[in-house]
Amino acid sequence: MNIIKTTSELSQFCDYAYNFGYITVDTEFLRERTYYPKLCLIQLALPGDQENNAVLIDPIEGNLDLSPLYKIFLDSDIVKVFHAARQDLEIFFHDKNIIPSPLFDTQLAAMVCGFGEQVGYETLVRSICKVNLDKSSRFTDWSLRPLSNNQQQYALADVTHLRQIYEYLKEQLKRNGRESWLEEELNILKNPETYITRPNEAWRRIKSRSNSSKFLGIVARLAEFRETYAQKNNIPRNRVLKDDALMELASLKPKSFDDLNRSRLLLRDARKGKIAKGILDSVKAAGDLKFEQVNYATQVPKSLNGNSALSDLLRVLLKAKSEELGVAAKLIANSSDLDSIASGERTVPALSGWRHQIFGREALELCDGKVGLVIQGKNITTIKI
Repeated sequence: MNIIKTTSELSQFCDYAYNFGYITVDTEFLRERTYYPKLCLIQLALPGDQENNAVLIDPIEGNLDLSPLYKIFLDSDIVKVFHAARQDLEIFFHDKNIIPSPLFDTQLAAMVCGFGEQVGYETLVRSICKVNLDKSSRFTDWSLRPLSNNQQQYALADVTHLRQIYEYLKEQLKRNGRESWLEEELNILKNPETYITRPNEAWRRIKSRSNSSKFLGIVARLAEFRETYAQKNNIPRNRVLKDDALMELASLKPKSFDDLNRSRLLLRDARKGKIAKGILDSVKAAGDLKFEQVNYATQVPKSLNGNSALSDLLRVLLKAKSEELGVAAKLIANSSDLDSIASGERTVPALSGWRHQIFGREALELCDGKVGLVIQGKNITTIKI
């Protein structure tokens, strides 16, 4: 099996890759003990079934520079094909500030082509390639060496079958005229903002049942400290402060180390040293904010007065459109989008681009009472009112 461990070997393979129109890519990584993913393996495959058309790149045991691969990633004549690309792309973006282009994501393409929501690679291999994957190495530790033959075969299968899946989905998109739909979705993956986590916006990922500005102000400051500390020290945010402990601290409003020790949920390492000081400083900083500053710091959205009956009708319309067109419903709109539309919000993604064409336009007409829903046999359609 071809395992690349030197820069010269990688350069030779990449020079060969320029003869082809696409390359399939996958990675194996670990991030259980780090904030940023640790790259353990890169898998590449080129069109054709020649043995040297599929390789593994070993960044752990090997002594290599990935520059030849990054040059391929930026070549406009070679399509870079991934499945569920976001985490793979995050690795390359944080390593060299590179996002491969042109890009093709088979998971997104499959959703556009009616394979369901967030369809897995194994499902596509079984449906399109008519092959069952060996799953025995799924939960392996990819940082350990040497890699077994089973591990190597498993890793290569992630890119060799991807060639057939890509060619099939590319043809499907062309046949049903949905290439532009996929391109809209890929624009999110190609946007650098997708891979940047700003500490002052970290509070957005935390779910709170409280609308108290003071409470949310403390949550925002604690979340900012946690994200900053985790990034600087390259450790998982939950190793700094778990969400439930963060919410508890926002309620307790600790002012001293003794107060921290009254917490039931705080990790031992967070009761002392730099983390403990950071927690206390964050709580104090939030307490010093004035009411208007707290609202600005957390950008608390105004609650929308929803219409539950209208939300239900929009769900029926979405299901009908999804089934009619063979597009995953959640790719068109999620429950939050539907509730926002029913409440009068008009800036949700479902009301722009290809989504507006197939769903958003009629959704707005339904909200305005211009159309109604009727059952015709087994189908639900809209009629003008």
